[in-house]
Amino acid sequence: MPSVADSRNKSSGVRRVLSGILAANIVVVIVKFLVGFDTNSLAVFGDALQSSVDAVNNLFGLAVVRLASKAPDEDHPYGHGKFETLGALLIALLLALSIFELVRGAIARILMGAPPLNVSSVALALLVFTLALNVGVVWFETRAGRRLQSDLLLADALHTRTDVFITLGVLTGLALARAGLAWADPVLALIVAVLAGRAGYQILRRSIPTLVDERAFDQSTIQREAEEVTGVVSAYAIRSRRVGDRRFAELTISVDGHSNVASAHRIADQVEDRLRRSLELDEVTVHVEPC
Repeated sequence: MPSVADSRNKSSGVRRVLSGILAANIVVVIVKFLVGFDTNSLAVFGDALQSSVDAVNNLFGLAVVRLASKAPDEDHPYGHGKFETLGALLIALLLALSIFELVRGAIARILMGAPPLNVSSVALALLVFTLALNVGVVWFETRAGRRLQSDLLLADALHTRTDVFITLGVLTGLALARAGLAWADPVLALIVAVLAGRAGYQILRRSIPTLVDERAFDQSTIQREAEEVTGVVSAYAIRSRRVGDRRFAELTISVDGHSNVASAHRIADQVEDRLRRSLELDEVTVHVEPC
């Protein structure tokens, strides 16, 4: 079972990653807004807005991770790990708001006509720079999220991966606008919105199972492992759940009704130890009933 020190080490690692990514995102936001003002491109402004959401998420994440790392207490006996998952959901919410604004602006330009864009080689070069920076952030954050088993880092990496595709689309739109196809900018902005929506869906798909206490393992797996222990007649009333990167299970085992208390307790301890080892459960609660 992870100790308080392990939780603090994870929290410290996640905060270090987020601090570095926050600095990179601030640079990306500044560059994209400068390019947006220079080119008058809706797609670039949408891209900049998306990146600014990333920066806000990083700030929020730093606060959430500190809270999520707190040890279990009287009010939160299972720990505070779900606060990190809630942070991932907030990323999805902010992403939805940015999608709405982007779609609204793109439709308005399509209906009223898109103004001509002034696209310089310097603007294109700056966007290529932000693209390379975001690719590096995605690689680094995904790797760190898997190593630290952090829902927040993995969700943020998905969001930033969307930024990579968005910036690629924006570069394509600017290149077409430079060639005289002004309609390309709002059309590419709509494509950007679709990609952002896909990222939001992936974040929800990853986060919701934790919040609704989806099982960590199917009952048959836990039952099979428990019944392998000598002295266990059957295992039933099995439940499991996941809180952050921790997994819990509860079950009832039946033992020989003539067993004494000490013998039954020893069998229950063996079941707990087996489940912790074989399924990497952090906490197992075993109830004993006579057969």
